[in-house]
Amino acid sequence: MKKIVIGARGSKLSLAYADRVKKLLLEKESNLAEDLIEIQSITTSGDIFHDKKLSEIGGKNLFCKEIEESLAKKKIDIAVHSLKDMASDEIETLNIAAYIERNDPRDVFISFKFNNIKEIKNGVVGSSSRRRDLQLKTLNGDILVKNIRGNIDTRIQKLKDGLYDAIVLAAAGVKTLKLEEDIKQIFTPKEMLPAVGQGIIAVQCRKEDTNIINLLEKIDHKQTRQCAEAERTLLKTVGGDCDTAIGGLATIKNDELTLYAQLFSDDGINIFNYKTAGGKKEGLKLGKLAGAELLKQAGTNFKKN
Repeated sequence: MKKIVIGARGSKLSLAYADRVKKLLLEKESNLAEDLIEIQSITTSGDIFHDKKLSEIGGKNLFCKEIEESLAKKKIDIAVHSLKDMASDEIETLNIAAYIERNDPRDVFISFKFNNIKEIKNGVVGSSSRRRDLQLKTLNGDILVKNIRGNIDTRIQKLKDGLYDAIVLAAAGVKTLKLEEDIKQIFTPKEMLPAVGQGIIAVQCRKEDTNIINLLEKIDHKQTRQCAEAERTLLKTVGGDCDTAIGGLATIKNDELTLYAQLFSDDGINIFNYKTAGGKKEGLKLGKLAGAELLKQAGTNFKKN
């Protein structure tokens, strides 16, 4: 059997995600041997320009572009991404063939000075997204939110160095790297609705590569796919870019899919919320409905790109 090359970012977290995909493939496909799967690290634009806001260095897909290019050029066979980093518009020749079972989708508060966000008075909180910036301000108007970039280890070190009083990260990444002991507060989705796709690993391949597609179908988690497709349809319907403050979370219980959606106005003053539910196979329909409703509520307060 031909060697399979998995491409991912070079961070500890991304390589851990790639390794998880590799282990799942070995579990599900008896004909695969460990030495037939190679993991290749790829540097992305988001990794190179780590001292600026994402919106200042090109916006969408900064952590995926180079990996997808390698996949399209057949330098790798499989691409592993954090779904929340992916643009809602996929490259025509590529396909998300598998979604790995979702990890914790919530955001977490980490600090060595405070136990929760409400304790902070005139302190500096590190955040890497406008969604988090605005959500944090609604929870505590006394904080100063400051941009923070870098991988999880780098951000925690900046916190230890006193550059920030607290930082907010995705729970999935913190838990994957077994850093749970640093978590002081886990935000409920009601407090901070997560980014679309947060906690989900997306596994991508070329549409023409039927052998890889058949292989990846064995590790696809159907319920996670249904939630991911609802959330990504919401994102695509609303439009915007990496500076758009939007949250979305789909959950499934007793075959019913519930989609929670949130959008901030361009000036960050107004918050628009919408919740809808239906059958678990109706994610695309619910995503379009939620996106359209948010745009309707926002009106001229939000400019769709």
